[in-house]
This record gives sequence, C-alpha cells and structure tokens, in this order.
Amino acid sequence: MRNIMAAVVALLFTATLLAQTDTSTAKRVVYPKGYEEKIDAVYSEIGDWKGREDIYYNPTSAKPTPIIFNIHGGGWNHGVKEGQSGFAAFFKMGFAVANIEYRLTGQAKAPAAIEDVRAAILYVVQHAKSLHIDPNKIVVMGGSAGGHLALMAGLLQNDTQFDGVYKRVNGYTIIAIIDKYGITDVWDWAYGPNIRSKSATNWLGDKAKDEAFAKSVSPIYYVKKTSPPTFIVHGDADPTVPYQQSVDLKKKYDEVGCKSEFMTIAGGKHGGFEKDKNTEMTNAIVAFIKNLDAFK
Repeated sequence: MRNIMAAVVALLFTATLLAQTDTSTAKRVVYPKGYEEKIDAVYSEIGDWKGREDIYYNPTSAKPTPIIFNIHGGGWNHGVKEGQSGFAAFFKMGFAVANIEYRLTGQAKAPAAIEDVRAAILYVVQHAKSLHIDPNKIVVMGGSAGGHLALMAGLLQNDTQFDGVYKRVNGYTIIAIIDKYGITDVWDWAYGPNIRSKSATNWLGDKAKDEAFAKSVSPIYYVKKTSPPTFIVHGDADPTVPYQQSVDLKKKYDEVGCKSEFMTIAGGKHGGFEKDKNTEMTNAIVAFIKNLDAFK
C-alpha cells in the first residue's frame, strides 16, 4: 500500500510540475527577416519577482524604428505575455514590438501593474540605441485590463508618479494609445450601475473603498487636450466591461479637444470578435497610426 501511495504522490507531483511549465498556450511571434528577438528582457526586479518583456526589433533598418508596446488583459489577475501574437500588421509598417508582462493581483495590488508597464516602456527607452528604436515614436496598445494599462501608461505621458527607479528617464514621446475594450473608470467597474466586477475590488485590495485612490488609477481622469491621440474599440454587447465606459471616455476626449477615434463592434462581446470584424478593426488601427502627425 505504501508503494502505491508513493507512486500516486509521485505522479501528482510530476503532473503539477508539468502544469506549471506547460507552454501549450504560448503563441509564437513570427517576425520578418532582418528582425531579432530579445526574449524575457528583465526590466524590473522587485524582491523575488522579475518583470520581463519580449522585444522584437530590426537592427538593420535604415533608421531607428517606431515601437508598439502590447499589454495582455485578464482582469489584472491572469494572463501571460506568451498568449499574445498576431503583430504582422505592425511589423509590415516597420514597427518594433514589445510584449509586456506585469505583476498580477495575486502578486501585488494596485498600482503595481501600472508601475510595471511604465517600467517596461522606460527600460526600452533606456536601451533605445542598442535596440535601434526611435523613443519618440512609441505606441501603447492593450485589451481589457491591458487596455486600461495602455491608457494609463500613455495618458501619464511624462508624469513620473508611478515610475519608481525610472523617474529620471526622459527623452521619449508616446504618440498614440490603442485601447481595446479597456477599463476606463475602475471605481465604476467595481460599484457602477452597469456591471460590477470583483476583479476591480480585488485589484484595489485594501483600498477597495477608497474612491479617490480608484480615480488615481483610472484613465478617464487623466485625459487632457495634450493627451496622445487614442483609438478606442469596444463591442456594444460586452458582458464584462461596460460599453458605456468607452462611450464616456470618447466623450471626455471630445470635451477636452483631444484627437480620438471610436469604433463600435455591433453585437460584439468582450473581444473574440468574428474574423471579419477583427480584420476591420486591425485595418482601422493601422490607418489611425499611419495618419498620426509623427508619420506625415
């Protein structure tokens, strides 16, 4: 009996190890000839945690390239950078791409994820020369919680309140934000009339009842006339993040006179749009970026 029990324990232990190291959900990023990859570049070390990002860049281009930072979603509590791919349209435009990971709710509460995304961007700014990247042509993009983080990173611009050891890094410009059905008002997502999310209160942690703090990590309160141009896309049947959050964000951009574009996916849920709608969305994002002043 003891031998049987030992065998069972061994099998369970092996299964656990395999589950922890399972990379079956990882999506390989296919990049063009001439590009190189810098996988798991460590942009931050906090205790035992190391913040990593994957950077795909072109050291052979005639001049430094623009870069788009991609931020995965998952309610701030799950998701991995390896689950993100499909950057062909941006490579075709000559962009470098950085895929970012950040501390999830189980590792650290708000505003840790914002701090990490800012650090990941500023790490690349610091190494722009060796990566052959133009630090004055930065685009940030994300979906869901990643959309929230892209908005926060971009709307903060040169505000260093979440920048930690990177506070003295300068000489960069975030020229655009791509927000795909992101959370724009954390307090509303936690307690609002449309959809209430435990992901929001869990991420806020011991400050879950602190409305002022929730607003300090909510993009909608940072929008101003000089904010980066922003592309917003949201399905009007989203059961997870209220479509109204993007409606309100667009209204805020219009009120302050900042350039933005709002694309509604009719009947669209929380991402996972149909193939034709995804193609339409990608084409619209590409057109939006190409029309930026930085590329005229």
